[in-house]
Amino acid sequence: MGRLLAIDYGRRRCGLAVTDPLRIVATALETVATPTLIDYLKRYTAENSVDYIIIGKPTDMAGRPSDSMRYIEPAVGRIRKELPGMPIYFFDERFTSTIAHRSMIDSGMTRSQRRNREAVDRMAATIILNDFLQSKFYQTLQ
Repeated sequence: MGRLLAIDYGRRRCGLAVTDPLRIVATALETVATPTLIDYLKRYTAENSVDYIIIGKPTDMAGRPSDSMRYIEPAVGRIRKELPGMPIYFFDERFTSTIAHRSMIDSGMTRSQRRNREAVDRMAATIILNDFLQSKFYQTLQ
């Protein structure tokens, strides 16, 4: 069984999270500059068994794709081209940044630590991945 990798995609940087090989625990992996994302994914998937990539899908309160999708969809197309055969799934990322900030506060992080956007991006990717693991959709994949 391979890992699952989640991406909180951003125009400047992307937060990444990954499961353990048994897909029990999701942990923050890295924050990478968006222009280097594909090279990072190629390297990571060559060194580690990854079964799926999950990408946060930004939606509005009504569930419609947000304006950010115009940047994400072309990036996903490039990932699919560079990693042929890798299943990629979109998963709702509503409120992940808010939840990430709340988790940082609850864990006792200082204000200056919470301003670290890279940490927020990694935490948001971890939340996306945890939510995916708990979803009915994931249960149908197993």
